[in-house]
Amino acid sequence: MPRALYYIRRWGQLFAGLFLFGFAAAMMLRSGLGVDPWTVFAEGIHLTWGFGFGWIILVTGAIVLLIWIPLRQKPGFGTILNVLLIGPAMEVGLVLVDTPESLVQRGFLFAAGLLMMGIASGLYIGARYGPGPRDGLMVGFNARFGWPMWIVRTCVEVTVLIIGWLLGGSFGVGTVIFALSIGTLAQRSILVFRVPDYPTKSIGK
Repeated sequence: MPRALYYIRRWGQLFAGLFLFGFAAAMMLRSGLGVDPWTVFAEGIHLTWGFGFGWIILVTGAIVLLIWIPLRQKPGFGTILNVLLIGPAMEVGLVLVDTPESLVQRGFLFAAGLLMMGIASGLYIGARYGPGPRDGLMVGFNARFGWPMWIVRTCVEVTVLIIGWLLGGSFGVGTVIFALSIGTLAQRSILVFRVPDYPTKSIGK
């Protein structure tokens, strides 16, 4: 593969993955069956101490990035773009997607959003420009200690879900399904979409 096409693929995966991630979050929100654990966590802090959602997300992201230090993780372009692009992509999704009337349709919308988010995680993490702040925990613990990524992701999601719920955050059945399944979906997607190193010619052959 020509080097130019190689990098076009990586950058294409990165932007596609980030956009689909935000759009998938909007789909699950519109389903009305439950928000993701980090939103439950942010809502719990908001209700308990009154901080704005924007500040909560910013501070939480900064704290998570600090945990990267002992895990020897370094932020990349993908990490920065994660912060900048997922929010606008979610806003686009909220404009284009409405909440269906029937419970069955809402269930299909949630399931499609969950699957899309798993695929999106594999796309932008597989591009190898750096994971998002929270995804970096999954990758970092795997690289540092060899723990399976799906176990790390599931443990993190369940932990923040419980804390958010204890602080008064609301969640539905979709939240539980998300917490228990997103790790497995993301790990399998990363294996499929991970871009290998650019091949180099062997010397003397």
